[in-house]
Amino acid sequence: MKDRNIFRNFIAASCLAALAMPALAQQSPMNAYLFAYFTGNDKRDESIKFAVSRDGVNFTALNDNAPIIDSRLISETGGVRDPHIIRSEDGKHFYMVVTDMVCANGWDSNRGLTLLKSDDLVNWTPSVINIQKRYKGHEKLKRVWAPQTIYDHDAGKYMVYWSMQHGDGPDIIYYAYTNDDFTDFIGKPKPLFIPKNKKSCIDGDIVYKDGAYHMFYKTEGHGNGIKKATTNKLTSGKWTEYDDYKQQTDKAVEGAGVFKLIDSDKYILMYDVYMDGKYQFTESTDLDNFKVIDSSVSMDFHPRHGSVMQITDEEYDRLTKAFPSYLKGASNPVLPQFHADPEIMYSEKTGKYYIYSTTDGYPGWGGSYYTCYSSPDLKDWQYEGVTLDTATDQVPWANGNAWAPAIEEKKINGDYKYFLYFSANPVTDNGKQIGVAVADNPTGPFKALDKPIITESPVGHGQQIDVDVFTDPASGKSYLYWGNGYMAGAELNDDMLSIKPETITVMTPEGGTLADYNFREAPYVIYRNGTYYFMWSVDDTGSPNYHVAYGTSDSPLGKITVAENPVILSQIGKRIGTAHNSALNIPGTDDWITVYHRINPAYKEGKYSPGTHREVCIDRLIFNPDGTIMPTTPQ
Repeated sequence: MKDRNIFRNFIAASCLAALAMPALAQQSPMNAYLFAYFTGNDKRDESIKFAVSRDGVNFTALNDNAPIIDSRLISETGGVRDPHIIRSEDGKHFYMVVTDMVCANGWDSNRGLTLLKSDDLVNWTPSVINIQKRYKGHEKLKRVWAPQTIYDHDAGKYMVYWSMQHGDGPDIIYYAYTNDDFTDFIGKPKPLFIPKNKKSCIDGDIVYKDGAYHMFYKTEGHGNGIKKATTNKLTSGKWTEYDDYKQQTDKAVEGAGVFKLIDSDKYILMYDVYMDGKYQFTESTDLDNFKVIDSSVSMDFHPRHGSVMQITDEEYDRLTKAFPSYLKGASNPVLPQFHADPEIMYSEKTGKYYIYSTTDGYPGWGGSYYTCYSSPDLKDWQYEGVTLDTATDQVPWANGNAWAPAIEEKKINGDYKYFLYFSANPVTDNGKQIGVAVADNPTGPFKALDKPIITESPVGHGQQIDVDVFTDPASGKSYLYWGNGYMAGAELNDDMLSIKPETITVMTPEGGTLADYNFREAPYVIYRNGTYYFMWSVDDTGSPNYHVAYGTSDSPLGKITVAENPVILSQIGKRIGTAHNSALNIPGTDDWITVYHRINPAYKEGKYSPGTHREVCIDRLIFNPDGTIMPTTPQ
């Protein structure tokens, strides 16, 4: 088991700690609900997510449906599933248990679970328990699934129960009591429930009602439905089993979760109709007879096996403040038609967000102009027109192939100026070069300099493309970054129109795992809490595996240390070629978003060259309390 104190600094350093409040006593009225869930079988979806509801049937995802904690920091496998959450009997703490598992390693690959404790629902302290390593007699253990917690009134202790399979035997539901700190088990795991037919059962969910414990469980591999058993004493081994299935569908289901509606005699039995990728809600007053209420249910997310707990108004407010959803109501792609290499900016002058991008959809990435879109809220984007056309006399030195713009708002002599850096084909036809155009407003009109400002590679090869501009909050100095096959950086002069040649630095990241981090193009730099974060794209822009890696430095011109887990954005499902990103801090917060492009899957192959039909997307960029970046799940 991992050291129970390993994450104390993790919690203390949390950027959300200021939002933490003392947990409320049990007598505080419950007026809302918290849904803890995960979303899928990709490793990035095997994580804890939260949603809230006022009525128990209409739920809204928090944190833009992104994880509330990085699975890598709370598990051995790097992924967690099946979160179950409860409030302590005294109302002062919250307990959550999860399966420590990545299904890509195989359904019989996991050996443990994680206990988590919180005083505020925001900051969680984990304790990992590997059953096979911890206890003798489990050499043939194949899997540890779906833990849950209940307070055993007879024992006066919290019981964690879960299913395990050993060798070729059936899945059996075991239990163990926890210590007072909810950081460890007391004693060895023991069988809690074995059906009379001795066949497999998993996903046990126990609710206490009218002096009895009601367990809902899945008949794994024989019926794949939900049955019920009851007992008056949890550890008695005496259960009354019911023959009928409780799900109200003929489809296979799992992950039963029961909770009581506030100020009502009604209970909800929800379960995962996993073959159809949907949840079903049913209603009962006696926990025996259930009716479907799907028509009353709404969710702006697609949960897998999870649990629901009643919460107070204060807890509801705390959660929504700690995990706000800036992108609620938006859907990817955020811009119409085809665009790539997006650069996002928030303008202090106008109070709006702006996206500048390569115009895509042309053979050979041959678009000649850049467009601009604006938004007051990151959701509704308005077309602001063409900002610069490199095939016209707007750019005297160029004749087309407008790629990868970068934008910077800067006050010069008291007035806002906007500097648009870009790459294009020069009329001399000797390789891509980088220029700059200037405007008084974010949407232009922009006027380009008569000649480019970057014309040669500092390493003697590679194109001068994918420029990024960064103003260091610590010094006020501005820097330019660029490169293809190499990364270069240099300090800009105060006029923002030229670089200081003596500062040119080759910064190509070194270290880490080559396939994960190997720099190709598209550097992007941000600054947070004294650290400079460098992001870049790996592989070819036409490849589905085009992805983003990152490293850090204590200087805007390096040296860059590649992150231990460098990949922070990569393909998932049909969301392929997810890279060439920019990032933005939401003003007045420590929340961040990332804007990137992906290849429209309809144009991946066939008569269309790969990578020339790209579309712009926005998702959350989430920092862990230790400063590392959580992998983004492209929505």
